[in-house]
Amino acid sequence: MKRKNTFEIFVVTAPGLEPALGREMREKGFERSSNLVGGVSFRGTWTDVWRANLELRGATRVLARIGAFRATSLRQLDHRARAFPWAEFLRPDVSVRVEVTSKKSKIYHQGAAAERIERAISEELGATVAPDGEVKLKVRIEDNLCTLSIDTSGESLHKRGHKIYTGKAPMRESLAALFLRQCGFDGTEPVVDPMCGSGTFLLEAAEIAAGLQPGRDRDFSFEHLASFDADTLAEMRRSEPIHVPEARYYGFDRDAGAVRGATKNAERADVAAWTQFSEQALSDLEPPQGPPGLVITNPPYGARIGNKKALFSLYGALGKTLRSRFSGWRVGIVTSDAGLARASTLPFVETGPPVAHGGLRVKLFRTDPL
Repeated sequence: MKRKNTFEIFVVTAPGLEPALGREMREKGFERSSNLVGGVSFRGTWTDVWRANLELRGATRVLARIGAFRATSLRQLDHRARAFPWAEFLRPDVSVRVEVTSKKSKIYHQGAAAERIERAISEELGATVAPDGEVKLKVRIEDNLCTLSIDTSGESLHKRGHKIYTGKAPMRESLAALFLRQCGFDGTEPVVDPMCGSGTFLLEAAEIAAGLQPGRDRDFSFEHLASFDADTLAEMRRSEPIHVPEARYYGFDRDAGAVRGATKNAERADVAAWTQFSEQALSDLEPPQGPPGLVITNPPYGARIGNKKALFSLYGALGKTLRSRFSGWRVGIVTSDAGLARASTLPFVETGPPVAHGGLRVKLFRTDPL
């Protein structure tokens, strides 16, 4: 039975990771969804929009489809944009930014189309339209169908709101969460990152284990919309863990600054009790006491050609250490270079899809228990 007052909600993620995000959404109780290119679509209410922003670790942003109409000329676009019920979604006291894309349509001039919609919002609603508006309206014109969506997130959702230190070439939190999921991590086992940098994998693992909401420490663009209810959001937002993790999460790095930064990040994220960061060379890596778990890391891979030989040696040393000392542990390595992954000589059972990260295409290489 369909719920009333539902609309299409599109949850954006990195292309290639749509199935992993879809599984997360189903586990969190969102309605039946469809994997599309670049994200997952489902029908829901504004409450679902708020919860998706608060709780989905693999999401980059959440778009609310607020309406659509056909237009084959700028004049028709102007007329229908003026008739659109903007006041149901936008507030006259909140500035708006309009972004238009057009494809296979008679209206091909994106700038002119944006001007018509901006003028309609300004004159019919009374809101200020500005390039740095607090709310972004995304307009897609395709095959003469004009689809209106509101970016309800604002800043990318990988920005959890509690991380200060980022280090060099940091792994985005949303990617880390989905890579953990693809490695079978469910929050019940220890995790080790031998080249942890700012600690992203460990922070995400500890938060997953504790049941903490990824968006608990940040603001969202939907808080500036006409549909927003502050009391309902306050009831949904949880700052405390659901349970205390039994496992622990260990990060190591040769850079003392990275270790200090990761430790501070863990403190701000309220997971310091379950994480441990230490300055240590890869050659000294040993498994922690207790049952085996997951080793997951994002080693260097973007070095200049002149440093390539050193990288092959690094991956080789990583593989040798893991094979000799981490029996029973699973391994996940994220890298842009399949040759480097093979240099580890680890028995990879699966290569993940290529994912855009930092201007490169990276893949997850994972093993079964060693």
